[in-house]
Formats: sequence, C-alpha cells, structure tokens
Amino acid sequence: MHFSSHQIPELNGLNFAERMSVVRGASDKLSVPQKLFLNLIKLAILFIFFMYIARAGDWTALLYIVGLVVVYPLITRPLTFMLCQPYFAEVRRNLERQQQDN
Repeated sequence: MHFSSHQIPELNGLNFAERMSVVRGASDKLSVPQKLFLNLIKLAILFIFFMYIARAGDWTALLYIVGLVVVYPLITRPLTFMLCQPYFAEVRRNLERQQQDN
C-alpha cells in the first residue's frame, strides 16, 4: 500500500508534476464502477465526519475537523493509487512520448 507517489515504483525518476500527471491520467482510465466505488468511499468519509462536526460542541468540532484532514488523505490516496496501479506504466510511456515529441 502506497501512501505517497514517491513510493510507487512505476513513477520513479519523475518530478512531482510528472507524477501527478501520470496519476491523473491513470485515474482517467479507471472504469465507471471503479470511479463510483472510489467516490462513494470519499463521500462516506466526508459524510461521517460532517455529521460529527454538525453535532459537536464548540471546541470538539475542531477535533473532528482535524481528524477529517488527517484521515481523508490516509484512506483515499492509497486507495486511489491501488486502483490506478495497472495503468501507471502505460500512462508514463504516453507522457514520455509526448515529452519527446515536444
């Protein structure tokens, strides 16, 4: 499970902008059910935390906000990387071809 794009072997040697371009390109190649699954997970996380925030008292809402800021990327990033893993090599080759053409 990868928590950062630095840890993905297919993206070694790329700078940040190139890695994000490959991740975006790979996420565009996800099938509709995969995108739906990923978006439902994101929605569930947001919904749960916003319900707690709405019901919280004064300072406890701040704790839930901090929890959301920490938990959301810890769950969604590795899940996104896992679903996009099969497409990274192909998208990277396409990116390198585009860079050579320019």
